[in-house]
Amino acid sequence: MKKSVVLFIVAGIFFFANIFLFAGTAGADVKAAQGVAKDIHWLGHDTFRIQGEKVIYTDPFKIKRKDTADIILITHDHYDHCSEKDIKEIQGASTVIVTPASCAKGLAGNVKIVKRGDTINVGGIAIEVVPAYNVDKQFHPKTADGVGYIFTVKGQRIYLAGDTDHIPEMKEFRNVNIALLPVSGTYVMTAEEAVKAALDIKPDIAIPMHYGAIVGTESDANRFAEGLKGKIEVIILKQE
Repeated sequence: MKKSVVLFIVAGIFFFANIFLFAGTAGADVKAAQGVAKDIHWLGHDTFRIQGEKVIYTDPFKIKRKDTADIILITHDHYDHCSEKDIKEIQGASTVIVTPASCAKGLAGNVKIVKRGDTINVGGIAIEVVPAYNVDKQFHPKTADGVGYIFTVKGQRIYLAGDTDHIPEMKEFRNVNIALLPVSGTYVMTAEEAVKAALDIKPDIAIPMHYGAIVGTESDANRFAEGLKGKIEVIILKQE
């Protein structure tokens, strides 16, 4: 057999081996993300309860039952995200509240003030603070201090977008496994814009939020899911 033919066969073996290896790795990543997604509970609007190494709440609003959070993530100072009453409902003696400065004024206890670009560790949970703002409306100007967060739960990187439009910085987010994205329009991205954001971020799983309370309906979540069909897995959570 000619040497060139042998080299061609060997190259082909390596090529297909790498394809199968990549496919197996990608499948494992999605399964890991799906496992963590089972521990993400949507309580309405932008409020999630995430059970991992710690109990994490995001933007608590209209909390229905008493609970104690280990970490509370606040994205900005609007009443439906920085609700002092709801924060107190789930705040214990050791609860750490992570928030931009605009929301910190009325809060007590262990409050960590953050800004865009910060990276902190709270009780072993790595948290990156990323931008969140509007590009074609002024409800959340870039000059304000609204943020999103990328934090790690059970080895999976979860992106909480906060109130934001589809912004250029999203292309810079790396290795996001689960993305929690607003889809209602008006104050944030529309479902169609959120589809474009998800394609920039490239998570294993995308979960729509910011509908069914102040503005937006389940139809926004459904349009978001339809726009990503065959590209990114979308899980529409039932409100608890």
